[in-house]
Amino acid sequence: MKEERDIEIDYSTQEFVAKLRRLADALECGDKFEIQIANERIYVPVRAKYNIEHERSDSEEEIEFQIKWSRD
Repeated sequence: MKEERDIEIDYSTQEFVAKLRRLADALECGDKFEIQIANERIYVPVRAKYNIEHERSDSEEEIEFQIKWSRD
């Protein structure tokens, strides 16, 4: 069993665009998506669910692009 993680990494605009582009290409082709985060390679299966979350407080706003799947 893999250990729990909760990591947040900042990327430059260029790096973020490249990751989004690779994700979009995988989705369009119906392929799994692979990404390395903090030295761990993550394999996102085709069956993953995608959602967008928006949060707002008095001082800031946040949009999260989320990808979720079960490991079974």
